[in-house]
Amino acid sequence: MSRETYVRPLDLKHGRVDMSHGAGGRATAQLVEELFARHLDNEFLRQGDDGAVLPAVPADGGRLVLATDCHVVSPLFFPGGDIGCLSVHGTVNDVAMMGARPLALTAGFVIEEGFPLADLARIVASLAAAARAAGVPVVAGDTKVVEQGKGDGVFIATTGYGVVPAGVALSGARARPGDAILLSGSIGDHGMAIMSQRENLSFESPIVSDTAALHELVAAMLATGAELRCLRDPTRGGLATTLNEIARQSGVGMMLDEAAIPVNPPVAAACEFLGLDPLYVANEGKLVAIVAAEDAERLLAAMRAHPRGAGAARIGAVTADDHHFVQMTTCMGGRRIVDWLTGEQLPRIC
Repeated sequence: MSRETYVRPLDLKHGRVDMSHGAGGRATAQLVEELFARHLDNEFLRQGDDGAVLPAVPADGGRLVLATDCHVVSPLFFPGGDIGCLSVHGTVNDVAMMGARPLALTAGFVIEEGFPLADLARIVASLAAAARAAGVPVVAGDTKVVEQGKGDGVFIATTGYGVVPAGVALSGARARPGDAILLSGSIGDHGMAIMSQRENLSFESPIVSDTAALHELVAAMLATGAELRCLRDPTRGGLATTLNEIARQSGVGMMLDEAAIPVNPPVAAACEFLGLDPLYVANEGKLVAIVAAEDAERLLAAMRAHPRGAGAARIGAVTADDHHFVQMTTCMGGRRIVDWLTGEQLPRIC
């Protein structure tokens, strides 16, 4: 029996947006497909990846990639980062997941009336430092101010572009049965850094966001010559939602090994305390790679040799499955379905 169940169409006349539409799960996919894709449909948007491969060809034979992202997070400042650096890392990573070298960013700010200038300066300084560290300049931007009570502090929208080298073609539609699934490090650090601060939780080892730019790790991975099929950064909806997206895009299934998926002990403890599953918690400095099985160990070694991939692990394999199930062998020896995120698990994470 297919896992797909009936989902009521969006009521575009009388319905209202609710928080589940921004949580990265089934409701988000429905909103994108039935509203945004319906009105904005074109051959580039239809690719369904983190960035669009555009037809313009630079002199070296590469292709342009364009990606855009909106950043809303509460609190604006969290252990390991803030909305400023997060906005750079998020868009740089979306460009990098296409195998592209990021070249430049734009940034748009929506600022609430009454927001402290000192806090704004801190955010802008953080954004600038992150852009300099990544070597990806912010070349254009815009600022809007909205009435008090209508902006919740600061929202940032960033757009990035880059170039995919000739011969590189990564897409969520390229996974094949038998491929290996690699993860660059522990999951859940970003989401739980924010949640632990919201809930005033403290642990022997503090939970710090993993927000980071991953394009140099991606470049090291591409340099191995491994047959990479797909790269994704598991942000909203976490690892589980990302793998479900790829499984549906490629028309395959996946089998994960729970024992192989790295989760830092404080993150695991916080998730248990709050009743959350780390598989669905947002990350901002990790990537998932789908690679031909014969190249998996070579690619894994290259990932572990890079600071951003030191904790990399082989966590499962792509399977042939007409139902596109993502399943997992548990630490207890059982098996469970790792379904799409339903509703909202973590509000305002990225």
